[in-house]
Amino acid sequence: MKKKEPGITELRESIDRENLPQHVAIIMDGNGRWAVRRGMPRILGHKRGGETVRSVVEQCRKLGVRVLTLYAFSDENWGRPRREISFLMDMLGSYLKSEIARMHANGIRFRSIGRIERLPKTAQKWVEKAAAETAENTGMVLNLALSYGGRGEILEAIRRMEAAGGVPADLTEEQFASHLDTAGLPDPDLIIRTSGEKRISNFLLWQSAYAELYFTDVLWPDFDEKELLTAFIDFQRRQRRFGLTEEQLGGDAGQPSPAVSSAHKSRQ
Repeated sequence: MKKKEPGITELRESIDRENLPQHVAIIMDGNGRWAVRRGMPRILGHKRGGETVRSVVEQCRKLGVRVLTLYAFSDENWGRPRREISFLMDMLGSYLKSEIARMHANGIRFRSIGRIERLPKTAQKWVEKAAAETAENTGMVLNLALSYGGRGEILEAIRRMEAAGGVPADLTEEQFASHLDTAGLPDPDLIIRTSGEKRISNFLLWQSAYAELYFTDVLWPDFDEKELLTAFIDFQRRQRRFGLTEEQLGGDAGQPSPAVSSAHKSRQ
């Protein structure tokens, strides 16, 4: 007999709010396939995916997630049909224009990573405006990866170091991380990818070294509160070792010991 799946109320009650991932990063995949399966144009899948973004941002804020990074547009996405790119850029501007007031009301600080200078001028304007107008907010950080690629970010960090005087021979991980786009943010604890693909696709390559990975077959437009809570509960059931032994852990699964917490913080 197939085991009954837990309902939304049961999932909400199962969440341990003291053991949430503090930085959640999501590869939002499957908008186009969602639309094609329904006989719709791909752009309608992106529109529905934008509604999912609003919902997930709100859910993460209410739960107490500190940082939410969304892979919104990759370097490789510039190779898509021009009409689709134009729609995505217009949607980005419209989203930010409509959400600045909501971000203020909820104390959300907006940031972006990636080659923002490649975006159309109007999209750039709203990215910069949202960042500037929410810079003093102290609640959750909403971080959009736009025209972003992990390899490119690493190369750009090296260029920044060279421009600042060169790469020191005794370079530390912390020094290098301070030149990445994500400087000032903790590394992700949990990376979620929707749509059934099981790869990270050039996303946060440096920062994801110790992240827990969660893959789901659910397409992004269908990724609702139940799916998010399921991912968080899966995360909370894991034992994060960070290279240490079980003897050093000495705690319950999902609850890192002081030694683990120290090791993790040293890499952030």
